[in-house]
Amino acid sequence: HARGSSREHAPWALLDFGIRCVISTSFADIFYNNCFKNGILPITVSPEDLDKLMDDASRGSNATLSIDLEAKEIRGPDGGVVKFDLDDFKRHCLLNGLDDIGLTMEKAGAIASFEKKNAELRPWA
Repeated sequence: HARGSSREHAPWALLDFGIRCVISTSFADIFYNNCFKNGILPITVSPEDLDKLMDDASRGSNATLSIDLEAKEIRGPDGGVVKFDLDDFKRHCLLNGLDDIGLTMEKAGAIASFEKKNAELRPWA
């Protein structure tokens, strides 16, 4: 990738492998925020919940975990559910595929309106 800083290399590598979600008990702030900027969901769970998820994952190829971002739930192969917290704004961005540019483009109408009004008020600018 030609953009970004070296601190984004870890999320880029995950994305290159097709990984769209990472589950852990904690994340470094920079990594956590860079995940969202690259469309990856980092989920923080308790050590007990992580142990349960690892046990579920150890069951072999039938051990599928699914993530419901809308409901903020991780569902295990046995029907067990682990809930997780996530800021509503970050969830909105992931659900709608919005990066920093996309968020700006959501305001395109307001920006155009401001530019038109500004041109009328300050034609010399």
